[in-house]
Amino acid sequence: MLAKTNDTTTTRGREAEALAARHLEGCGQRVVERNFRIRGGEIDLICRDGKTLVFVEVRQRSRGDFGGAAASITAAKRRRIVLAAQHYLLGKPDCDCRFDCVLIDGSRLEWIRNAFSADD
Repeated sequence: MLAKTNDTTTTRGREAEALAARHLEGCGQRVVERNFRIRGGEIDLICRDGKTLVFVEVRQRSRGDFGGAAASITAAKRRRIVLAAQHYLLGKPDCDCRFDCVLIDGSRLEWIRNAFSADD
């Protein structure tokens, strides 16, 4: 039974990432990579905004009982995203980048540019 719950969660996560990607592309971003993973970290979407690389965390919550999507991006989660971004940027000297979040609470989508920095 646990596998079925996990499959549903995985499916919802993929759907949320696809929704976020469509929204960002509609706003002029270009998705260059999805689900970049390294040991110890993952980035949901990597986009280009002109010359800037944008590392995007997508969070979805169907209910706000526990603080909603924004509250689920903990300091530990931010550190894992930054770690993955640092690995992605190896060999890309002097590349401008930023960290954005797309938050989906129920049917409400919010895109936050510069949601956090590597120093947070």
